[in-house]
Amino acid sequence: MHEELIYLIQRHAPSDGTHASAIPELRFRRASHVSEPKHTVNSPSLYMIAQGSKTATLAGENYIYDPTSYLVSSVHLPVIGKITQASPQLPYLSLQLSISPDIILEIIKESDPQWNEKTGRGILVNQSNPLLLDALLRLIKVLDTPKDIGFLAPLIIREILYRVLQGEQGALIRQFAVVGSYAHSISKAIHLINRDYAKPLVIEQLAKEVNMSSSSLHKHFKKVTAISPLQYQKVIRLQAARRLLLSDGLAAADASFRVGYESPSQFSREYSRMFGRSPMNDVKHLRDAISVPVDIHPNN
Repeated sequence: MHEELIYLIQRHAPSDGTHASAIPELRFRRASHVSEPKHTVNSPSLYMIAQGSKTATLAGENYIYDPTSYLVSSVHLPVIGKITQASPQLPYLSLQLSISPDIILEIIKESDPQWNEKTGRGILVNQSNPLLLDALLRLIKVLDTPKDIGFLAPLIIREILYRVLQGEQGALIRQFAVVGSYAHSISKAIHLINRDYAKPLVIEQLAKEVNMSSSSLHKHFKKVTAISPLQYQKVIRLQAARRLLLSDGLAAADASFRVGYESPSQFSREYSRMFGRSPMNDVKHLRDAISVPVDIHPNN
């Protein structure tokens, strides 16, 4: 099955970079070289590698996956991704399938209405299995018959998510879809922070919006993301500033104000601490280091 998966992804990702498909939820990625660590925000998705290997680091915790396993992000998480195995002869090949919490909830209601109140990380690695691989292959093959995509793709995606939920750590995914669970409230808090990251974050107000106490919010937020809400906001701000510096050519001070910093000097200190270089040196390094279009937030 893996040989067929390699063949199909190579067809749909004939060159290095990220490639969209006619199925909106499905994307492919190819890379011919190992990568430097790259800061990104993983969206709620299933990430499957057909060839090569990758490490995703969340707050110092490493999640390693390869063709024998898959990674799932249940919420938006700031990670550092690094392709650790790739070459021109054997390029890194992967796919990303976006996850809809609404579909997860529908599957839960129909197949397993029980859920565990225990809150866990919003990221996991599980061992792959033939049933999941078979469903992924069928989804990719639907791309060859565009007239079938509208009808068949949603059914196969539903099957794929069902297989993922049946996995060893399926409960860690279910928790984010169940209204009333702590994890569902944290998912909402993460959405609010991402939506308004440039605004001052008032923990008491955020806790009120997600119907939690401040202490409970902090406790469960850290269980899900490994960092506090304020740390999460800082990472999102700095990643957004990096994109502005690189794509829009803004000065560091302008980018800092755009993402919500009041002090350019504080912004420069925190930027340097996170990315290892001052804002301008970092942008110069990124532009000098690669001769292809910059992909500063690859997901898969």
